[in-house]
Amino acid sequence: MRKAVDGRAALVMVALCMTWSLQQVAVKASAADAAPVFQLALRSGVAAAMVFFHARFVARDRWLKGRMLAPAIAVGSLFALEFLLVAQGLNWTSASHMVVFLYTAPLFAALGLHVRLPDERLSRLQWSGMSLAFVGIALAFLVPALLEPDHGRLASWMLGDLLGLCGGAAWGMTTVAVRTSRMSEAPATQTLFYQLAGAFVILLPAAMLLGQTRFHASLLLWSSLVFQTVFVCFASFLIWFAMLRRYLAARLGVLSFMTPLFGVVWGVVLLNERPTAAFVLGAVLVCVGLIVVNGDTWIETWLPPSWRRSEHPSTGTAHP
Repeated sequence: MRKAVDGRAALVMVALCMTWSLQQVAVKASAADAAPVFQLALRSGVAAAMVFFHARFVARDRWLKGRMLAPAIAVGSLFALEFLLVAQGLNWTSASHMVVFLYTAPLFAALGLHVRLPDERLSRLQWSGMSLAFVGIALAFLVPALLEPDHGRLASWMLGDLLGLCGGAAWGMTTVAVRTSRMSEAPATQTLFYQLAGAFVILLPAAMLLGQTRFHASLLLWSSLVFQTVFVCFASFLIWFAMLRRYLAARLGVLSFMTPLFGVVWGVVLLNERPTAAFVLGAVLVCVGLIVVNGDTWIETWLPPSWRRSEHPSTGTAHP
């Protein structure tokens, strides 16, 4: 039986969210020394090897065999597409914008699962959360753009934001691909390995084709790569999966939406970014909407029956 989130779990989630929110900031800060797509390729390859050795020699997980090629390719390709879009988007927009638009992923996952799985159909409460989040996206995306007097900067800024939103959609579809295939029965380390290995196999050639393989071995770049590889892709996700086995997924999912808010804060503090008031308000609406969509199982206990899921209670999904 998974238990409710206690004080210890809440503190761990705060630490995890702070770690995840620094990912785009680390990539953006070291972009002058190595292109984002090249950084993401390198960190994914090393992290994939670390996950493989951990699964085989430490955790000794029994990976599934047979009929895994198609879902592995699908999950790996979508994960690679997500980070290709993120890497290119960071060339145009700020880290704080990127982390907010990337964390729209649960919206796209919820829509995809609503279509594919009968027990994941959205309730009226979740649809209201979706509506609120999409209002927030429109506010964060359009209003700052309308107030920007520099049309040249406006075009690049909106392109970066759009790539971040598409990255969120790719992440959401990765969740759908996992949940609707045999991959849903696989150990977490196997799914994570396929994602990271797919990102490496696709992003490294992409970096070469784009001519973005420069590498200036500065202390900042090495620090960024070590942080992304060891702390984000390896340690934080193993801790996250361990938390999911112990605590209620929906409650952890709600807490995970501290990540985009931390991301905005880090962008301001570390990169001197200055998000507009409209963007901050839009980001808050997005987070509130996502909490409603992902935390419906406990919010519904205070609502009338007409707002609850009419059939097949959700198995719940959570997104780091």
